[in-house]
Amino acid sequence: MRADLSLIQDWIAPHSRVLDLGCGDGAFLAHLKRTRQISDCGLEIDADKIQKCLEAGVNVIEQDVNLGLGNFESQSFDTVVLAQTLQALQKPDEIIEEMLRVGRNGILIFPNFAYWRHRLYLLWRGHMPKSEHLPYEWFDTPNVHLCTINDFDTLCRQKRIKVLHRTVVDDHQHSSMLMRLVPNWFGINAIYHITR
Repeated sequence: MRADLSLIQDWIAPHSRVLDLGCGDGAFLAHLKRTRQISDCGLEIDADKIQKCLEAGVNVIEQDVNLGLGNFESQSFDTVVLAQTLQALQKPDEIIEEMLRVGRNGILIFPNFAYWRHRLYLLWRGHMPKSEHLPYEWFDTPNVHLCTINDFDTLCRQKRIKVLHRTVVDDHQHSSMLMRLVPNWFGINAIYHITR
């Protein structure tokens, strides 16, 4: 299981219903099933990852998140997770609305494109930043909507979304005083727990 996902597991209540959008190989849902006895459902479009979900005993649906969540009833889940996928969505604001329609709360993890090293890279080199977290060239990146922590905070205010928890972490999923004081400059990844 990815380290960033281990940070959010305490936000998920035991015996709750969890929908994971872009669930990958299902390792996170499988972990939650073992440790928190959740009812699980994952959405994934990659056939190999779907097979891994099935092998791990995870309930998975082959579905493109970009097409929305219209096949799910309102409030059919307790928590909807969107981890490291927000920036790759065609209409992220609409998916966030859908997350909060089908779930009582949502958990999002996304890269902060205002991180100071990304800013300096662009300033000094004049090229789109490349790093361990952003290993793509500008023409082949899956990231279509670059988002900063400030951008997401503004969206939450505009849409009247309540932020239950927010944490900002580095490459190793650790936080620091600087990240808490100036998250938009020093946080590499943002982690939000939201509701209506």
